[in-house]
Amino acid sequence: MTTTLAPLLRKAIDVRDEEVGALVWSFAYFFFVLASYFVIRPIRDAMGIAGGVENLAWLFTGTLAGVLLIHPLFTYLVKKYPRRVFVGWIYRFFILNLLAFYLLFQFADAEQSVWIARLFFIWTSVFNLFVVSIFWSFMTDTYHPSQGKRLFGFVAVGGTVGAITGSTITGGLVALLGTVNMLLISALLLEAASRASRALARHEDRLASVVEREPGAEADRKVLEEAPPDEKDHEVLGGGVLEGVVNVIKSPYLLGIAAFMALFTIVSTFLWFHLMHIVDMVYADDPDGQTRLFAYMEVAVQSMTLVTQIFLTGRILRWLGIGLALAFLPVVSLIGFGILGVAPILIVVVLFQVFRRAANFAIQRPAREVLYTVLPRTDKWKAKNFNDTFVYRLGDQVGAWSHHGMMVWMGLGLSAVAFAMVPVSALWLLLALWLGKKHRTYGGGGPELEPAKKLAEASS
Repeated sequence: MTTTLAPLLRKAIDVRDEEVGALVWSFAYFFFVLASYFVIRPIRDAMGIAGGVENLAWLFTGTLAGVLLIHPLFTYLVKKYPRRVFVGWIYRFFILNLLAFYLLFQFADAEQSVWIARLFFIWTSVFNLFVVSIFWSFMTDTYHPSQGKRLFGFVAVGGTVGAITGSTITGGLVALLGTVNMLLISALLLEAASRASRALARHEDRLASVVEREPGAEADRKVLEEAPPDEKDHEVLGGGVLEGVVNVIKSPYLLGIAAFMALFTIVSTFLWFHLMHIVDMVYADDPDGQTRLFAYMEVAVQSMTLVTQIFLTGRILRWLGIGLALAFLPVVSLIGFGILGVAPILIVVVLFQVFRRAANFAIQRPAREVLYTVLPRTDKWKAKNFNDTFVYRLGDQVGAWSHHGMMVWMGLGLSAVAFAMVPVSALWLLLALWLGKKHRTYGGGGPELEPAKKLAEASS
């Protein structure tokens, strides 16, 4: 299979023959992860409405509380068991949750179903963050820094195709099978993701063989020396349950990534609320029109993302470097909010949202994951998960309640609120450039990496 695929893949991306097998399984792994989530995402949204639209803000707060409960359990498993054990266990844990919700919905009465729907909304939001974070932790633990720049864009394609497939499955089968039965399909897809992760692990030695002979890959070889591929699947990382939190606080680099994540979610939430307000004004009495608009927007986002991921992402990361790749979305946000402040109208906010989401999926997300490839393994699993889950949802909360406060409590209009995001986007831009500089220092094996190594060693 790899012999047949190698020539085809080389036409689109810069891939070596020995990397094709790992790349195919990485693609499949992310495909199944996002297909599993997007099968139940429409169900989550419908259940959020069933629980009362006026309660949605509190459901998001409940998601933050759920993350706080799950993160210590995740870090406990990471410190006690090797990767080949805890990854499978975590996915099976979520599969059991899906089966439990399936049974609850089967036997609940109408009043109970409302509360189960609210709980399912919160659980699904937590589930999404953790399964995606685990996937990218696996990627940063498997691929080396230069490989991440070349290949993460194509790996992300698997997620995009999986998202489209999952949504299509639910749209096509929900009328035939019923809403509750879609949970079983999601569970099957998640089991497939777990098995794909095991298949991927068997290709790590081939990825390492590329690093050993690649010219100019000194940083990759240093990472390889610290964590040989034959040890990764069996090594117990150890450390404490709160090690990831401590490392984020003590490491300027990890703290910078956390701040970058928080600013991203704050800005994203502001734009989402702007979109909702403007769409509500334009389509006040036309819910079908709202649905059509959102559907067309999703098609545009996924189409732009797919084309960019296949043909441009890897080249952008290598040509521009991580810093400029990270800076692309803040620049788009800075310009977009400036235009939106001048003209808070439907066409502006729609184009802004579509282009921004596609840029995030296709460029910023792969670039952000490359930041972790130069760090010790314990940070790839513990610190990264803390940033991807708690910090993400915390930024979400800050953005949601700040937007609400500006419009409701302070009485500001859409233009003023949009302009408020311009300096925030400028700060985000400066942080992106700083992270790019620090990544170059880490990737070059400079002295900046030593504090992170010492933290990892002291926690072990």
